[in-house]
This record gives sequence, C-alpha cells and structure tokens, in this order.
Amino acid sequence: MSSTATGYRRTQDPVGYRVDVPRGWTRTEKQGQAAPVVVYDAPADGRRLQIFRIAEDTPAQSLDLAENDPGYGFARQPGYQVLDRASGTTWAELAYRYDDSDLGARQVVDHRFQAADGTLYAIRATGPAALAPARVREPLTRALASFCPTDTECR
Repeated sequence: MSSTATGYRRTQDPVGYRVDVPRGWTRTEKQGQAAPVVVYDAPADGRRLQIFRIAEDTPAQSLDLAENDPGYGFARQPGYQVLDRASGTTWAELAYRYDDSDLGARQVVDHRFQAADGTLYAIRATGPAALAPARVREPLTRALASFCPTDTECR
C-alpha cells in the first residue's frame, strides 16, 4: 500500500475498512437503508465524502437504481444534470450536478466499485458547484486508491 498523500490521514474506520481522508475533515455515521453510511465533511468549503456498502449485484445496477428509482432517484433532484458517466467491469461512476434546497448548486461524483474482498461499495464526493471539479474529485481519488476492507490484503 502506498504512503499517505500530503494533507491526508489514513483511518481504520470502525465500519470495516481502511481509507485515506483529508486531514481536518470530521467523521459522522448514520444508518442507511441497507448499511451504515460514513460521512467525512470538510469544515472549510462544503466538500463531503460518503462511503457505504451497496446491496445490488453490480456497481452499474446500483448506480442505475440510485439515479432512476421513481421513489428516491437523484435524477428527480431540481436542476439535475449529468456531467459524465463511465464504467468498467468492476465499477461504475456518474458525475452530476443538482440544486440542493439548503446548500445551493452542488456537484457530485458517485463511484461504485468492487473492493479487494469482493464486497461492493459506493464512495460519493460532493461539493459546491462553484468549486473546480478537480477539488471535489481529489478526495474521492485518494479514497479509492487507499480503500481496503479490514482483514484483506490490498495492493
């Protein structure tokens, strides 16, 4: 496993994985529909990482359901606009923007993937739409590069 990037800290999250998150971001946890949702918030600029296990059979299926479910799909959000969509054999990603009633215009990168132990997870990076997309994506990129389930051998 590579060393931790400058400005990041390696955490062994009690939910069951190791991940690098930006220094100074605060952790909260809430129970989601199927699993705990761990949230790391940036106190300074409104960025956020959400990490949770997904129940669907594939990352693509999970992302499609999250986007399009008639009851809660994020495609129903005001101002919803797809910015980019990509996928591979073991992952799927959707970048989009929407208008949050409390936080204003937001950009999101929702990445769903198969971890080293075969478990499926999602990591969502969000931030104000006014921020450069690279600033919103960077914590996600670092989290994905360092993500390792507990008791699993990772590269």
